[in-house]
Amino acid sequence: MGAPFIPKEAPFSGDQRAWLAGFLAGVRSQAALTKPASQQKAATPVDILFATQTGNAESVANDVAALATANGLAPRVNELNAIEMDQFAQMKNVFIAVSTYGEGEMPDNADIFWESLSATTAPRLEGMKFTILALGDTSYDQFCQAGKLLDMRLEQLGATRLSARVDCDVDYEDEAETWMTDAVPLIQVEEGDTAVPTAPIKIAEKTGWNRKNPYPSNVAENRLLSGPKSAKEIRHFAFDLGDSGMEYAAGDALGVMPTNNSELVQAFLDRLDAKADTKISSHDTPLGELLTHKLEIRTPPRNLLAEIEKRAGHDELSHVLNNGDKEALENFLWGHDTLDLLNLNPELKFEAEEFVSWLKPLQHRAYSISSSPKAHNGEVHLTVAAVRWTTDGRDYGGVASTFLSDICDEGSKTPIFMSPNKSFRIPTDNDAPMIMVGPGTGIAPFRAFLEERREIGAGGKNWLFFGDQHRESDFIYEDEIGEMSRNGVLNRLDLAFSRDQAEKIYVQNRMRDNGKALFAWLEDGGYFYVCGDATRMAKDVDAALTEIVAQEGGFNDDQTAEYIAQLKRDKRYLRDVY
Repeated sequence: MGAPFIPKEAPFSGDQRAWLAGFLAGVRSQAALTKPASQQKAATPVDILFATQTGNAESVANDVAALATANGLAPRVNELNAIEMDQFAQMKNVFIAVSTYGEGEMPDNADIFWESLSATTAPRLEGMKFTILALGDTSYDQFCQAGKLLDMRLEQLGATRLSARVDCDVDYEDEAETWMTDAVPLIQVEEGDTAVPTAPIKIAEKTGWNRKNPYPSNVAENRLLSGPKSAKEIRHFAFDLGDSGMEYAAGDALGVMPTNNSELVQAFLDRLDAKADTKISSHDTPLGELLTHKLEIRTPPRNLLAEIEKRAGHDELSHVLNNGDKEALENFLWGHDTLDLLNLNPELKFEAEEFVSWLKPLQHRAYSISSSPKAHNGEVHLTVAAVRWTTDGRDYGGVASTFLSDICDEGSKTPIFMSPNKSFRIPTDNDAPMIMVGPGTGIAPFRAFLEERREIGAGGKNWLFFGDQHRESDFIYEDEIGEMSRNGVLNRLDLAFSRDQAEKIYVQNRMRDNGKALFAWLEDGGYFYVCGDATRMAKDVDAALTEIVAQEGGFNDDQTAEYIAQLKRDKRYLRDVY
């Protein structure tokens, strides 16, 4: 599956949270024993809300809650879609951690809340103090747009900022820590409360395996899944967890820390007329090491684009940048990378020191885990499509997917860490039906879901919509899926191989073909899951679901929208899209 650009690691590890919660609970219990009952007052409440597509903002919210507790406050953590407007209007101290999804959109678990908040019927909020941490990626046009929209709307409704909004790029941990440690002590204790915030407790330094300290896992398997006639290269990876102590659940993601392609690194060194051991004053690491392990060299950042435009004298680049034509810029950059930009003017010279200052840190890539820990003890699996293309006679490759495919041979070491995604889980009710739509590598989490349900003996029915280009070469995990169908784990299977007939057929077409049964499963308490491409597939699937609900339910537009909104509120319509 493709890799979101937003990192998912939690600033606090699970062990740290458990220790801190236990320690604080003991302190509070002891304090309560020393007070007369008449003096035992409730602590000042703090509402900590989050909206996340990948689990990042939820991790930050949990860290704020731990810090609030340590400061004598009473935190209440919820996702935004779980909050009704009348409930929101009663809140006095509000922390919001929100990521931006897609092109400036709200995450899935904030869309209903945002619709209500932006409506003309939204309540006034003069009694509220709030602060917002916005998570995003400066590679995208609408950087932190979800946080900016919430910040502006709360101000319009009369709420007062407890502290200024903080917008974070992909390396967000330090800024998030500063945001929460600065803002938590600003909360005023409500009249009648005896709990008084203490001096802010600094967040403990991270321990365990995470993005900055990944586990060097032994690659147990690197196996080609796609057939010889396939236009794609899809591989199955198994990583040995060894003595790492890392745990995961079906629905989580695995972070992979890649290394840049050595040939590409050398091409940059040649273009800069520099050596691998060239010293860079702003770093303790030589240039070759920086370009290999520390910096993002494939995708051009915006500040580099601007600098190249100033110096290159390239009319087309200047035109698309200066006219703000997003589509034209995307077309100009399509299939090209940072090295291509440097070569727009071969005569232009670049100092290594300056060039390095333009680059962003090399980020991990997060992939949906395709295994259940109950079925594969001590291992974690991924299903990855290697991204490769050729433009103007030059070969290119995705940073992490080709790192995995070409470098991570069986027996080699690969840096990994777990990225929990609590918003994407199998039903807690083992008898509830599951409907899963996952074409291509989007099948990854559903392989894990089916294995999980098989291992726990869940009785709920399972229905999978899967597809790709050709059945002969692109039906990955066909043997496993066939076995699950035969043994009753997979009750229904609908396939859509788009290029096996004159008319292209996709998973959304199969959904419409089976609309009556699909709606019946939803009416029976079914959960609807989608995994894969957000730009086209997920939108097409959502449109098909909307049509099916309207037609089979006999609903008008408002009733249909409310039906789907209720599925989301009940966490029965869940997406893992990128």
